[in-house]
Amino acid sequence: MFKIGEYVVCGNKGVCSVEDITTLDITGVDKERKYYILKPKYLSGSTVYIPVDSAKDSMRKVMQPEEARDLIGHISDIPLLTFTDDKLSEQAYKECIKANSCEELVRVLKTIYLRKQKRIQAGRKVTAVDAKYFHLAEENLYGELAVSLGISRDEVEACIAGVIGSE
Repeated sequence: MFKIGEYVVCGNKGVCSVEDITTLDITGVDKERKYYILKPKYLSGSTVYIPVDSAKDSMRKVMQPEEARDLIGHISDIPLLTFTDDKLSEQAYKECIKANSCEELVRVLKTIYLRKQKRIQAGRKVTAVDAKYFHLAEENLYGELAVSLGISRDEVEACIAGVIGSE
């Protein structure tokens, strides 16, 4: 069970703080069922309601600082995504994002970064699909690492870009 005040990662909402654990007085909602009331850190004005009894499927604790440093230190060891056809890229990206795992987000970033470099060298633009999933992966990964390490998302982005760019 998560505690009030704790940071968690909640699916595609990214890092959220647990604001309350309570029942909801909303028409059509089971008045006995408890919910986590979450405030996304990087989506102002948004509130997320997750049933306590099903939270394990969509929420997890933010990684500890040592886990974050370890992840950054092992980025070069994380394999790229492989797909035989560019038309399959979106499905691969979706699965990684849905996994709610920092390693999977790194795989997406590394794969798209290298694809982007090849396309630019060939005089072509980045695909809309690659741009979309690169942004999603960045938002989720950088937000979690920033909270975990107590630094800004810009600092995280510079650090990750430096590691991926040097491969």
